[in-house]
Amino acid sequence: MDSSLPKALEIIIGELLRRCGLKLAVAESCTGGLLCDRITNVPGSSDYFIGGIVSYAYEAKVELLGVSWDTLKAFGAVSRETVLEMARGARRVLDTDIGISVSGIAGPGGGMPEKPVGLTWVGLAAPNGEWARVFIWEGDRLQNKAQSAEATLKLLLDYLQGFLNKT
Repeated sequence: MDSSLPKALEIIIGELLRRCGLKLAVAESCTGGLLCDRITNVPGSSDYFIGGIVSYAYEAKVELLGVSWDTLKAFGAVSRETVLEMARGARRVLDTDIGISVSGIAGPGGGMPEKPVGLTWVGLAAPNGEWARVFIWEGDRLQNKAQSAEATLKLLLDYLQGFLNKT
């Protein structure tokens, strides 16, 4: 393998999680398991990855992650509020240091003027705070899912690099 090629995010993240001694949980919706797939493609990921929950429907978000019906009714599944509750829920349910989450409208249908196809929120919950980012992708369904997974991993990488800089 050419060592001049950049490492995939999930490899770098795995090295950082292992180095920091942190455990990770995932809650995903629009990516349908793609995040968990990428994370578990890394040999030894069981050292830091506890598990993931694919909560596609509202009911799954409520029952498995503890997302509030009030949050879903007020803001919808694709919102800052929901991804933070999802990340918090994954962290709590799987008893980890960090929870990451993603919810979006992959397309081609499902969009509305105020929430277009491609709209995606990613979130992260940790002991020292919670963060969320929003994106609007312009690809097809598979491209939107891939970009959403990448953006969620990037949020996690940014958090871990900041965590290391403070320790």
